[in-house]
Amino acid sequence: MTVTAEPVAATVPAGAPAAASAPDIRRQELAAFLRSRRERISPEQVGLVRGARRRTPGLRREEVAHLSAVGVTWYTWLEQGRPIRVSAQVLDAIARALLMDPTERGHLFVLAGVVDERSDYDCPLLSPTALRLMNTIAPYPATLQNARYDVLAHNRPFAQVFGELTELPPRERNCLWLLTTSKRWRETFLDRDEMLRDLIAKFRVGMAEHVAEPAWKERLDGLLAESAEFRALWERHEVATMSPHVKRYRHPEVGLLSLEHRNLWMAAKPQAPRLVAYVPADDETERALGRLAELSGA
Repeated sequence: MTVTAEPVAATVPAGAPAAASAPDIRRQELAAFLRSRRERISPEQVGLVRGARRRTPGLRREEVAHLSAVGVTWYTWLEQGRPIRVSAQVLDAIARALLMDPTERGHLFVLAGVVDERSDYDCPLLSPTALRLMNTIAPYPATLQNARYDVLAHNRPFAQVFGELTELPPRERNCLWLLTTSKRWRETFLDRDEMLRDLIAKFRVGMAEHVAEPAWKERLDGLLAESAEFRALWERHEVATMSPHVKRYRHPEVGLLSLEHRNLWMAAKPQAPRLVAYVPADDETERALGRLAELSGA
């Protein structure tokens, strides 16, 4: 005998409020964030006259709208959590009007569900602590990189093993670019083809979160224009996660190096750089890096 059951609809007590959807919650959080930022800014901070009859703490909505060059009604709806569309340009104007710092600006764009197109947003200055840590790792090679695999800085052992990147134009100081185009990296990286395929798959994962950002688009367009090999691998749409891995390199002076790539993020922010350390995977590589340091007089 086959037993069937009718679907049972969930019952909501009369008068009970409906559960808020994720977009509703995000809009309400955005509204509250904008109100809190508006109320902390004094008229004097943005060049306005306070006046004798002001009762509103901070700025009025119409003042923010004027400073941002948007309509008063539209801005009011935004602060009320209405389901309206907002562009990156308008959010940029509002962030400037409310004197937001980079962290507040990033939070504003996340709440609005809009990609921040400002190209310098994910290029923070490197802290002295991060640079000191990178140099302390010697004789192990190490770099500071951003999410696009741009090499922001490297220590002396890295230059001895992989080449002095400061001699290259800034746009070429990128691991994906070098792995794709560098003759030296092609010849000395024994696992080069596997590494390139893996790095492109990781770049695709990162690109999904920054697809509209100019710096990411410029990097991708440059690689697509430069290399048929990159174009073919990109068309495979492979994705991969970041994890420790051992790769082999042939150094002209000290021979075979087996190095494990280890990542350490400098801060819990998407735009924060990460420290990439190349740690010996065996005793032979440990001794080889020691010899390389002696040869350089370090």
